[in-house]
Amino acid sequence: MSFSSDVKNELARLESNKPCCDKAELLGLLRMSGAIVIRGSDAGINFSTSNAALARRVLQFLKNYYQVKTEVVVSRSNRLRKNNHYQVQVLPDARVNMVMAEMQLLSAESDMKNPLLSRHCCKRAFLRGSFLGGGSITRPSVDYHMEMVTDNGSFAQCIAKNMNTFSLKVKITERKKDYLVYLKDSGRIVRFLNVIGAHTSMMEFENVRILKEMRNNVNRLVNCEMANLNKVIKAAVKQVVCIKYLDEHLGLGELSQGLQDTARLRLKYPEASLNELVEYSGGIGKSGLNHRLKKLQTLAEGLGLETEPEQA
Repeated sequence: MSFSSDVKNELARLESNKPCCDKAELLGLLRMSGAIVIRGSDAGINFSTSNAALARRVLQFLKNYYQVKTEVVVSRSNRLRKNNHYQVQVLPDARVNMVMAEMQLLSAESDMKNPLLSRHCCKRAFLRGSFLGGGSITRPSVDYHMEMVTDNGSFAQCIAKNMNTFSLKVKITERKKDYLVYLKDSGRIVRFLNVIGAHTSMMEFENVRILKEMRNNVNRLVNCEMANLNKVIKAAVKQVVCIKYLDEHLGLGELSQGLQDTARLRLKYPEASLNELVEYSGGIGKSGLNHRLKKLQTLAEGLGLETEPEQA
């Protein structure tokens, strides 16, 4: 089962809220996945979903707040998994016109001024309904992406406006004939799940996000340590090569006492870092020791040793 399905199953089983919030959620559901059916002078509404719990939720809202005739049609998908498909039908009737008028379902221009979205709590419920009707979230272990898809640009702007009420900074893009309202920032997706009431899914998402960040931080630290270690080893190998070249072509006894001491110290501890050599040296500082090692390299190169240039 996908993470989106987990989130929707959780939301579809939330207890019914205040009437104003239930109606706002129903508005989001119908604007996303509803269709108007005209029969003569009367109108009906069809709502389609593959989620049985969501179909029951829509049916319950309609029965609780509107005196309309409903029926549920169940069909079997022809796809490989052969999941059931549920269609909640509000049969054409004069009373359905009152439902559409209250929800302003036929007036796309009124999305921004819909009285059902005047309260903060109702905006949460509306976003929950919109996500249930046409949203998806990628499993956080794979990627961070949440989107809601609609074919109505005005409604996409309405969703975005209500999401931005909660400082989610949502984005909108077009894909073919659809409008995508989406988030790609993991922190904002977590806040969105909290806003719509998917608290269990939010905790799961957050746990995965924390583990991923910890794993990434550990990997970065390990990579950094490996890079530093490789740098230390490469420098040590070059210094040993230079000292051995000097010994063969000049003789370490021809060097100053300080350079002799440093050369023999490096040969004694060929894999030690500069800091470790400072500890073994018994008194010389890091800057002074580093200067001597570079001097040894310069002398070796002056005698004809070719070395690779140091990289920054």
